[in-house]
Amino acid sequence: MSRLPLQHYDPSCRRCDRLANFLDEVKREYPDYFCKPVPPFGDTNAKLLIVGLAPGKHGANASGRPFTGDYAGVLLYKTLHEFGFASKPESISSDDDLQLINCRISNAVKCLPPENKPIGSEVNNCKQFISAEIESLPAKSVLLALGGIAHKSVISILGLRQTDYPFSHAAKFELPDGRYLVSSYHCSRYNTQTRRLTPAMFRDVFTIVKELI
Repeated sequence: MSRLPLQHYDPSCRRCDRLANFLDEVKREYPDYFCKPVPPFGDTNAKLLIVGLAPGKHGANASGRPFTGDYAGVLLYKTLHEFGFASKPESISSDDDLQLINCRISNAVKCLPPENKPIGSEVNNCKQFISAEIESLPAKSVLLALGGIAHKSVISILGLRQTDYPFSHAAKFELPDGRYLVSSYHCSRYNTQTRRLTPAMFRDVFTIVKELI
């Protein structure tokens, strides 16, 4: 699938000093890693936009594709394939032939944060990109937020009150513009290994998404 227009992604962005400096450090340690803002991946005309948190150090930051190369993507891509949103159940590298179908994946923060924890100003600096992606979605599309930070970022971008759209797993909200927001626990290694998020729970979320689309 073709990549989105530039306003959805700036490959040379260094607006966040902490993130830019950290990427420089990681690049020196791992010269073969992507180590840049990670672009969205998938169908440019998708009705499903999945919003994650941020690239993982040895995952998207290394491969240049969201949720690719580390444990966080295992359950995600397997479930996407099961529900017809991906051509394969695994995302191995940015140059494999995997395609997303009616689905696009992005992150609330495009750059790798130290300890996988972005700060508020970094989330705010990236809002313009997620905002442009949301605006490009067709009517009656679905936003799937993975984790509380992604959920809150989407609500903030849409100019809505957090208290009216509280984060919880498998929550479904109809938005004022006719789109829908669905939320899920993040498919991180910690959440899946502690069974906070099970494959069955994740399938329940995608059942909701599929019905809405």
